[in-house]
Amino acid sequence: MEPGMKRWRVAIARDTAVPMLGLHGLYVACNGLPGVEVVGLFDSKADDLADVMAVTGAKQHYREYTQMLDTTCPDLVVCCSRHPHDHFQQIAAAAERGIHLYCEKPVTVSLQEADELVALIERNNIKFCAAHPSRYDAGFLQMKQMIADGAIGRPLTVIGRGKCDHRGGGEDMMVLGTHILDLQTFFFGAPQAVWAEVLRGGQPVRADERTATVEPVGPTAGDEIFAVFRLPDGVRAVFESRRGLIDRSRQRTHMGIAVVGSEGTLSHRFDDSGEATLQLSRGTTPPDIDAHFEEVPVKDSRTIPGAAPLEDSLRGVHAPQASMFLKSNRHAVWDLIQSIQENRQPISNLYNARLTLEMIYGVYASHLTGRVVGFPLTDRTHPLERR
Repeated sequence: MEPGMKRWRVAIARDTAVPMLGLHGLYVACNGLPGVEVVGLFDSKADDLADVMAVTGAKQHYREYTQMLDTTCPDLVVCCSRHPHDHFQQIAAAAERGIHLYCEKPVTVSLQEADELVALIERNNIKFCAAHPSRYDAGFLQMKQMIADGAIGRPLTVIGRGKCDHRGGGEDMMVLGTHILDLQTFFFGAPQAVWAEVLRGGQPVRADERTATVEPVGPTAGDEIFAVFRLPDGVRAVFESRRGLIDRSRQRTHMGIAVVGSEGTLSHRFDDSGEATLQLSRGTTPPDIDAHFEEVPVKDSRTIPGAAPLEDSLRGVHAPQASMFLKSNRHAVWDLIQSIQENRQPISNLYNARLTLEMIYGVYASHLTGRVVGFPLTDRTHPLERR
């Protein structure tokens, strides 16, 4: 660390006593960052913590979240829970103490709560970075730059899908669709309107229907979702999720985006195996007519001055198999630190995290009313809970 550089005190909230699916490695996002010290780990489970304490580098363990905040006085806290209903109280407690945040998505289950959180962070003048790591991924950043440089001509349509696994439909949209919807707006701007259809067993979902979920992610419905958003400059964004489409034998995923332009198509997938590549079709006809994709080498120009090499041994043990998440999380936390110093918003912030939730509400609102729904939404209650 350079002389005179500020030391950043970080606390981590990761409660292993609460069962949940695989995490995105937020609790190791600070590993190797210059000037960063992990001063505390909140976990209500007090046993079998030696490995977690070691891999995070945390100095002390706390069984109470607010006790950790008050004892360690961190500059920022990392909220790791995949369950969005855990976030509001943790964010509020940190914000009221002037502590900045890096938080897992979805930010909350409620758009009204998201509005409250925006007011809270503004009132307390803190910075909030949402864990949409694709905004920091080298492949997606290169894809965005290539589009801006005219590699596929005029952008026309961005097609995004969730994983389309056993959670396909409403849960897929809430858990994984947030990444896709966020990428679409990151590339092309906030939506102006949406038309959508939500089906269950091939039949239109009713307002009183709910679909069982693997994780507690709030009200969801449907096993098949198709939505079209109108974005700025005539770009259309498609989001689709259908249950059971994934073919695990091929070790590939539906999850990702393809941007169709007037002179070509670019495609990039999320891939837990870490083997996803950026693909380019140079055809001037739509890809459903004639498309041949070639691999585009990704040049990683991201830098964190003074950072230690990322330990690849973490993959698949204490963090996701895909190195994308390990790398992008570090860049997200670094961006959060820089945003604090520069008094700007992080690249992935609470405002665009709230926007993805608003887009999800818009999908249900359009389906249930049978109409095109404009943004911003005036009714902030969940369409599945309106009376």
